[in-house]
Amino acid sequence: MTTAAIFGLLGTKLTKAERDFFRSADPWGFILFARNIETPDQIRRLTGDLRDAVGRDAVITIDQEGGRVQRMRAPHWAEWTPPLEDAENGSAALRLRYRLIGQELRAVGIDSNCAPTLDIASNETHPFLQNRCLGRNVADVVSHGRAVAEGLLQAGVLPVMKHMPGHGRARVDSHFETPAVAAPLAELADTDFAPFRALNDLPLGMSAHIRFTELDDAPATASARMIGIIRDEIGFDGLLMTDDISMNGLSGSIGERSAAAIAAGCDLILHCHGDMGEMEEVVANAGAMTSVAQRRGDDALRQRAAPDDVAAAELLAEYRASGGRVDWPQA
Repeated sequence: MTTAAIFGLLGTKLTKAERDFFRSADPWGFILFARNIETPDQIRRLTGDLRDAVGRDAVITIDQEGGRVQRMRAPHWAEWTPPLEDAENGSAALRLRYRLIGQELRAVGIDSNCAPTLDIASNETHPFLQNRCLGRNVADVVSHGRAVAEGLLQAGVLPVMKHMPGHGRARVDSHFETPAVAAPLAELADTDFAPFRALNDLPLGMSAHIRFTELDDAPATASARMIGIIRDEIGFDGLLMTDDISMNGLSGSIGERSAAAIAAGCDLILHCHGDMGEMEEVVANAGAMTSVAQRRGDDALRQRAAPDDVAAAELLAEYRASGGRVDWPQA
């Protein structure tokens, strides 16, 4: 039984308790954070140990957007500018940037990245999100988001588009409270939802803990109405994970949040903090992946191709020639 979950862990090494728990729970995948990162060799050992714990080539993801949100940093990895700044250099530069990021990830056993961020930035977007976006209008976000996804896929890394069905109008941080958006459906369909509809062929997506007050009282993660919009109107049939289930944009216990998200139609619960008691609540309330979720997961894994063999130095030179700026670690 594969649990409908992606789990984090506490430190830089897998403890015996974590190994035993993951072997029993068999989550679909794992996620890493800065607390799990030290050196390339250490991450390679850790990713290998995580896969050994579940006995298969499980997906391991991370948030490596660039700017403020990147878990792997100098001196071992590149320091990237915020995505919104780099987007000014256009789609070709972004494709190269995320191909390079993908190479950094794949080299240490990480084969998924929680990008592209397809939320549309505006002056009102909360600062926690604004410069993580890829543009300020639908056309730019679509073009730039496609480039990000293609760059990652070329490097053998599965992209996760977020935050479905759109977080750009949020004026508060969903880590701490629930954003509320009052725009009508027709307006949302033409703007916030449009980038996700244009990229609905991508393998993985992440839901938003944001409430669309004209459509439902519950945040999208826990709303059957909003998940229905993601599936039917946006047309996404990929594997849909929640944003971190521990964030305060949701209410109730971890178990209650997990049960509500699965009931609403999410495929996987993302739990990031590595707290054993909370992960046990997720297992008890999320249950096993449904047959539909498993099929979506299998479809995603088929897109996890072998990385291309273009040298990083060649890509880096081309990226810099396109206007991209990055502090690249010395060999």
